[in-house]
Amino acid sequence: MQETLFVATPLTQGDFTTGIEGPACDRDGNIYCVSFRDKRGIAKVTPEGKAELFVTLPEKSAGNGIRFDKTGKMYIADYTDHNILQVDMATRAISVFAHNDAMNQPNDIAIASNGTLYASDPSWANSTGQLWRITKDGKTILEAANMGTTNGIEVSPNGKTLYVNESVQRNIWTFEIAPDGSLRNKRLFKKFEDFGFDGMRCDVDGNLYATRHGKGTVVKLSPKGIVLKEIDVLGEHPTNICFGGPDGRTAYVTEAKQMRLVQFRVDKPGLEWQRWR
Repeated sequence: MQETLFVATPLTQGDFTTGIEGPACDRDGNIYCVSFRDKRGIAKVTPEGKAELFVTLPEKSAGNGIRFDKTGKMYIADYTDHNILQVDMATRAISVFAHNDAMNQPNDIAIASNGTLYASDPSWANSTGQLWRITKDGKTILEAANMGTTNGIEVSPNGKTLYVNESVQRNIWTFEIAPDGSLRNKRLFKKFEDFGFDGMRCDVDGNLYATRHGKGTVVKLSPKGIVLKEIDVLGEHPTNICFGGPDGRTAYVTEAKQMRLVQFRVDKPGLEWQRWR
């Protein structure tokens, strides 16, 4: 029987706030999202859609983007306390992996195959943004300042390109990742004339899936920036996307208007799902 691809269905109902973001999958296929019941709650959601509280962040913290590294550690962008937090999945202990008061509000994070993190850092009030590199020992390095409202961020399958979008300006930029992890050669990858951007993820072929905030869709772009498909996600405000499922071909999207996770099947596995196998 032929499988239905690129058609969204709801996965969760209730318990999340309009701050629902994240998401990221562990090796067992569970999905983790922020803003479960309140801004400090991190949920663990089974592939069947059952959500429970996994951890509660410290009092001054609020989570946004989530990533896992190859050892299974979870990283959370803490936008209110200028941190990247690390969670030990076995003990559920939360620690500060990186902190810098010069950060506006770390929003989303990308991870390279060697464990280097990159964080988008928007200043929503000023429609500006920054871009940080965070080394494996937690050192923060400002890679780009004076950008637009930096938001979604992702590393390409070959590890040589970093994508970052600007929500207000509706641009997606690429940077070349140098051997030492630093960024150079900023180039415009794609500009849209309407609606904003939020989170982004690549599949194994290097196609880029970007959430269109306000439009209620996820757009699939080829590595050359050609629009291949646009998927309705059943709500106007998709905030982020990840890939999981038994074969890496289930896309999970956090959607803030309906305050839930939706899912749809895709044709190729997600990059991060394959990378940590």
